Amino acid sequence: MNVTLKDVAERAGVSRSAVSRTFTKGASVSAKTRDKVERAAQELGYSPNALASSLTTGRTKLIGLISNNFHNPIFLEVFDQFTRALQERGLRPLIVNLTDETEPTNSVRMLRQYSVDAVIVASSTLPPSFAKAFNDANVPVVHAFGRFNTSPDVHVVGIDNVECGRIAARELLARGYRRVGYLGGPADATSAQDRLVGFREIIEADPEADLLSTFSGGYSFEAGRAEMLRQIAAGPAEAYFCGDDVLSVGALSALRESGLEPGKDVGIIGLNDMEMARWESIALTTIHQPIERIIAACVDLVESMLQEPDRYPEARIFPCRVIERSTLRPRV
Repeated sequence: MNVTLKDVAERAGVSRSAVSRTFTKGASVSAKTRDKVERAAQELGYSPNALASSLTTGRTKLIGLISNNFHNPIFLEVFDQFTRALQERGLRPLIVNLTDETEPTNSVRMLRQYSVDAVIVASSTLPPSFAKAFNDANVPVVHAFGRFNTSPDVHVVGIDNVECGRIAARELLARGYRRVGYLGGPADATSAQDRLVGFREIIEADPEADLLSTFSGGYSFEAGRAEMLRQIAAGPAEAYFCGDDVLSVGALSALRESGLEPGKDVGIIGLNDMEMARWESIALTTIHQPIERIIAACVDLVESMLQEPDRYPEARIFPCRVIERSTLRPRV
């Protein structure tokens, strides 16, 4: 039979409320009582019932973790780090797959049914209005990798995608490329739009530079490969800023299949610095996104919101930097 809180109280010779306080974070209990309860619990093999605790505290400790791009390998890294970070804080992630879905109504309804304490929208493609729908439904929310705004409606943690476009453009120009291309994600993705804005700003300011721009069907290997094959058939640019590492890997595959050598015949720079980009067979020059710092900041904000639900929304933006590998020619 399952060991109950009552069994622990009787073994320890204390009240049930004393046992409950012992296993409630922040509750007041004397060191002597805590020692007796913990010893009795260990002897009986007792573990607190999380569901019962939620009925008492009004907190489920469930955190909805939402994404709409499970085809991108970077999100394996993102969810690995998110789930570990939440669990280390005593919170329980509830993962929701929203692939191909942009309407928030169903997601808000479902997560409210599960009584989540908060939601993390982990997406660089969903519009700010998606995360705002949770806030409007009185569900605390953080938009991880969301669109930068100095006055956000919800907490936003991520990077400045416009500035990343500028970084990529400056890097290509510094290496002597003048006929350059932007190969972005879906045309309706805010991240793809913003990266092109920054990239175009720098390229068009150089009178000797020409810009080609195109969007792919998604942030995926297949989309990057298919779009680069079309570019090669039409006559490729000297170098491309692929607005995501997985697009870049697809583009590299297309170049090699066509007998072109990345970094020598056509340059490629990506964005994210996912694990695959570091593989020797890929060795992608890319813009590093500090994912670990972004995730830590998101979890900090979730904990803060649980203590202070009316906390004023803020934007936490982290800088990015170029990681040199072998898919661009050396600087001139």
